[in-house]
Amino acid sequence: MTSQVSSAAEQAEEANDAVLGGQRAPLSGTTGTTGSDGKEIRRLDRVIIRFAGDSGDGMQLTGDRFTSETASFGNDLSTLPNFPAEIRAPAGTLPGVSSFQLHFADHDILTPGDAPNVLVAMNPAALKANIDDVPRGAEIIVNTDEFTKRPMAKVGYATSPLEDGSLEAYNVHAVPLTTLTLEALKEFGLPRKEAERSKNMFALGLLSWMYHRPTESTEAFLRQKFAKKPQIAEANVAAFRAGWNFGETTEDFAVSYEVAPASQAFPTGTYRNISGNLALSYGLIAAGQLAELPLYLGSYPITPASDILHELSRHKNFGVRTFQAEDEIAGIGAALGAAFGGALGITTTSGPGVALKSETIGLAVSLELPLLIIDIQRGGPSTGLPTKTEQADLLQAMYGRNGEAPVPIVAPRTPADCFDAAIEAARIALTYRTPVFLLSDGYLANGSEPWRIPETSTLPDLKTPFATGPNHTLADGTEVFWPYKRDPQTLARPWAVPGTAGLEHRIGGIEKQDGTGNISYDPANHDFMVRTRQAKIDGIEVPDLEVDDPAEARTLVLGWGSTYGPITAAVRRLRAAGAPIAQAHLRHLNPFPKNLGEVLKRYDKVVVPEMNLGQLALLLRAKYLVDAHSYNQVNGMPFKAEQLATALKEAIDA
Repeated sequence: MTSQVSSAAEQAEEANDAVLGGQRAPLSGTTGTTGSDGKEIRRLDRVIIRFAGDSGDGMQLTGDRFTSETASFGNDLSTLPNFPAEIRAPAGTLPGVSSFQLHFADHDILTPGDAPNVLVAMNPAALKANIDDVPRGAEIIVNTDEFTKRPMAKVGYATSPLEDGSLEAYNVHAVPLTTLTLEALKEFGLPRKEAERSKNMFALGLLSWMYHRPTESTEAFLRQKFAKKPQIAEANVAAFRAGWNFGETTEDFAVSYEVAPASQAFPTGTYRNISGNLALSYGLIAAGQLAELPLYLGSYPITPASDILHELSRHKNFGVRTFQAEDEIAGIGAALGAAFGGALGITTTSGPGVALKSETIGLAVSLELPLLIIDIQRGGPSTGLPTKTEQADLLQAMYGRNGEAPVPIVAPRTPADCFDAAIEAARIALTYRTPVFLLSDGYLANGSEPWRIPETSTLPDLKTPFATGPNHTLADGTEVFWPYKRDPQTLARPWAVPGTAGLEHRIGGIEKQDGTGNISYDPANHDFMVRTRQAKIDGIEVPDLEVDDPAEARTLVLGWGSTYGPITAAVRRLRAAGAPIAQAHLRHLNPFPKNLGEVLKRYDKVVVPEMNLGQLALLLRAKYLVDAHSYNQVNGMPFKAEQLATALKEAIDA
């Protein structure tokens, strides 16, 4: 969550993240009561759980359900789904491992956590792919049924890690998940392969018992999901209950845990768990309603942006129209056509799609029409890493078009913030008649956190008037419509809906004459139009950059986009240890806030962490002539807070 956290909560988080011998210490808890089963219930302030298995084991569904129950319980949370790019990677191999990490707490948290306190490994590949992230003393729940000779050989285990002593540093729970699931579902008469699929629900039931998660909504979810196959629905419910009962009765799990709701972390309001892509979808729908315009999405499916197309297609009742085009170029062409026709045009994609859309984005710059280009960034170049996160499209969004074609850029910082960023991008597009880039990424898109549902009265008014009549008087007194006659404040040209009597005007990619919109090859006019379009972008009103600097620090860490959570968590750790450091985070990347240059010059050192090779740092050095220090990572994963804290401490001490 982005709300302020109490110093006590900060200190608690820092204490739990203490480093012991180069490894993160396991979470400690206080002994609480004894449950009805006679087992100890230990209270914790936070837990990080990672479910890992084959891509066909249902780890994303398992994580989603545990997250939903945790959200309804009232914990703050942050998630990190991580899945292979292949539609169906070879079973039991390292490239086929899918995982879902959930960090939940009784206080305000910002990241999915650096390392899991509990790893659920459904097979040898899942164990091998994740064991390096697991701290000594953590709990590992292993499906022993999969640790046979052939699955172990696939990932290079010559001997069983459950028997050779290599896991002695961990608290290992060897559970025959497959066998127990088959036994629990014997009465349903399902084929063995069908029954085995429910082992993820057995694991979910076990973890739900361990952490006292609610169960009713998961059972209701399963019955709804498999409503057309009632036998499968009841089998999954039975497996889920069997996992719960196993935890309650087995001697291997002597302790269960409680993590209280985060009642002090959130302002009063109604909350729900939300992913970045869902929040972005809702923000787009809200923008259409606030502008009183139809919403039109022209899109081509691409990971990790496709969820937005799927979600918007469900909301025709809000005036949303979705078009799944035959390719990326057709998608943005349709969206730009819709903008010409008076709709709020949107196109969604990832980096490879932006490359294909670039000529039409340039056309939108020339036509000066409102258009939202949603780029859910992923690892590149080319096809790259479709399911992994990256922040490497900033320079592409800034400059990736021929000619001088400036485009505003907005970047959300958390999954929930995607809602507000979508509305802000729409505000700029509609007010200034320009295409706008919104740069999210795979980490935000697939991750989730609690979102406070806003009161509609607090949302901005985005209503934008269309041109209705002549706007210019010729020397002879004739009243005419000039499509490129500009608002003196915003430099926006009028938005004339086709079919409005008397407002006929030309569109196209050839340079326009100022005012009339006629085709012009005049050098002076082209120079004027280029400078005017740039001035329009430069003049966009954006809020000043806010700096969090409680101790008059000499070092500033400046981020953008999804680095907000790891940076803020790292800054908390440093401040708890007495290190002075200031923090600021950019939402608007073009134009930059007007006070950015003054802010940068106040500090001796400016550190810019990015999931690229230093793109924002390059822009800052060029524009403000400051020695911005890059700290970069391009491994397809978000920063870890501990990693950033170490780097920032070195910068402070240097």
